[in-house]
Amino acid sequence: MKWAFTIFMTVAFQALLFGQPIQASADRMKERIEALSQFGANPDGGVDRVAYSDADMAGRKYVVSLMKKAGLEVTIDAAGNIIGKRKGKNNDLPSIAFGSHIDSVPGGGNFDGDVGSLGAIECIELMNEHHIITEHPLEVLVFQNEEGGLVGSEAISGILTENELSLVSNSGKTLGQGMKDIGGDPGRFHEAARKKGDFKAFLELHIEQGGFLDREGVNIGVVEGIVGIKQWMVTFLGKANHAGTTPMDQRQDAMLAAARFVVEANRIARSIPGRQVVTNGKIKALPGAPNVIPGKVEMTLEIRDLDFEKVLSIFEKIKTAAKDIATGTGVAISYAELNEDIPAQTDSRIQSLIAGSAKELGLTTKFMPSGAGHDTQNMARIAPVGMVFVPSKDGISHSPKEFTSAQDMANGASVLLQTILKLDKVKL
Repeated sequence: MKWAFTIFMTVAFQALLFGQPIQASADRMKERIEALSQFGANPDGGVDRVAYSDADMAGRKYVVSLMKKAGLEVTIDAAGNIIGKRKGKNNDLPSIAFGSHIDSVPGGGNFDGDVGSLGAIECIELMNEHHIITEHPLEVLVFQNEEGGLVGSEAISGILTENELSLVSNSGKTLGQGMKDIGGDPGRFHEAARKKGDFKAFLELHIEQGGFLDREGVNIGVVEGIVGIKQWMVTFLGKANHAGTTPMDQRQDAMLAAARFVVEANRIARSIPGRQVVTNGKIKALPGAPNVIPGKVEMTLEIRDLDFEKVLSIFEKIKTAAKDIATGTGVAISYAELNEDIPAQTDSRIQSLIAGSAKELGLTTKFMPSGAGHDTQNMARIAPVGMVFVPSKDGISHSPKEFTSAQDMANGASVLLQTILKLDKVKL
């Protein structure tokens, strides 16, 4: 009996000394996701909580109430981001920041952004419950208008411009007006910018928005980086003519050239090993009548990959193939660049901390890129960053059918917390 008691005390002492991984509450995560989902709930079971809408402002108020309840010192910065601060033992040290967003796309789901924002608050509550005070101060960041161009993180990373304030958001308001309505000051938005060294690191918990983790039965995605994106408007210029009187062998059909272009771009993307994706997502035929051969077609081309050199290489292959299409159809093909987002690599040291945290929690991991854009890519401009993915059921996102289980949400929050605690102790 004495021997058994000695063993018990030894195990208990080791648990106190080395610490056992703290588990987030799946019930609390589920309850709060369901509560947040009421703000902007639509009949399809999803949410319409676009930035600056009444639903967005109500959702922000709810999140602020949770942050204050967790003991955070909450402020709204000049750009309208919600900032919740928790003091550390040494407040002269740079903060460890973590968070996400709560705005949605029109007709969106209930988990995109919300899991990361509520998971960040869960981490604070777990630290409170376990009487943990970190060496570094902590900051929970809830970015405004992620879905409308990563606006909040652009402001914090110092790249938001004055001209962008006049852009119209999905709510119908300009970014400037929306910023004002949520408590920011568009005349002073630049004051929200933080400099390199303000943050020791930034972490974001997020649903994968793809199907790899769900299909493979993996608990946690360790994000290696956020893919680069390049977009072009491709113009096909042929000759409009009467659809009934122009023989097939005498046509300069811009739509035919565009169709062959789509097929060829798809073939090239599939022919190269890797996870690159090529998309033709928008097309417009002119003059746009059923009895007129299209003389002009405008179509978008988007290429994404973590390796930006591969993005450019694929574009060159597509252009080479397009020359044969142009010759074969008698249609001129030209390109105008629309947008370019360079890849944002996550910090390899933080990747290791995330993977180690998951292992300690008994969770499986997969190292993977993010095919979608996130606020983390802007934060990478001013701090080392890391991202934690949790599974999306059937890979569905930006849809009312978007779903992540309560246990998966809790797993992600648990990994986030363990990573924060490790970051607090290690030198980057």
